[in-house]
Amino acid sequence: MTARHPDLSGKKILITGAGSGIGAATAQRFLDEGALVFALDVNAQALSESWQDLSESRLRPIVCDVTDHDAMVSVYDTIARDHGGIDVVFANAGISIRHSLLDMSPKDWQQVIDVNLHGVFHTVMPAARLMHAAGSGSIIIMGSTNGMNAHRYYADYNVSKAGVIMLARSMALELAPFVRVNAICPGYVLTPMQKAEYTPDMLRAVDEKIPLGRHADPAEVAALVAFLASSEASYLTGTHIPIDGGETA
Repeated sequence: MTARHPDLSGKKILITGAGSGIGAATAQRFLDEGALVFALDVNAQALSESWQDLSESRLRPIVCDVTDHDAMVSVYDTIARDHGGIDVVFANAGISIRHSLLDMSPKDWQQVIDVNLHGVFHTVMPAARLMHAAGSGSIIIMGSTNGMNAHRYYADYNVSKAGVIMLARSMALELAPFVRVNAICPGYVLTPMQKAEYTPDMLRAVDEKIPLGRHADPAEVAALVAFLASSEASYLTGTHIPIDGGETA
């Protein structure tokens, strides 16, 4: 595939949650762009299954837990030592648990916040320091339309995504003008996580309320990430961009 953003060729890009869904699609998109991709996931099996048929010298699978701050710092230290730094980070790793507010346990709450909010912090802060020292970089954080409008049965998830949207905006202010930070806010995307939580009837009901009449494909979200990482988005920072088929309209 021909690169669509020529300035991404040769860039060093780290993606968390790269074992499946949007993360895997984004890793593939950046490989198509000619980038060196560090594909990080806590699930070694998911990484292996997603990339077992790919003999790609520019792919570096990494097994790591984003909730472990020291482990994430070690990942960046190794990248800086061996490759001279990092150009783009996509903080994508996240989880969700469908449950009613009154059934939610403290353990459920803590688990979602640890991965979706604290895990993003552990992912982006070491990168921000490297980028700030280098004088350039792009950080993209996975938000959600749940962080813009509350959804039933996902109170903990809603809160975590609202938090990372504000983190992106706060970082954009302090890291400007050299490092850009943006959040993307997908609506319904047909990922393994979505299929695990929704029955076929539930998926069809969701499609009926989306103006474009369907879930997004992970590759469509990956295209937005690639754009934000490229110089074509050079005047975009501090944004949170819905990609939801018109749902929030």
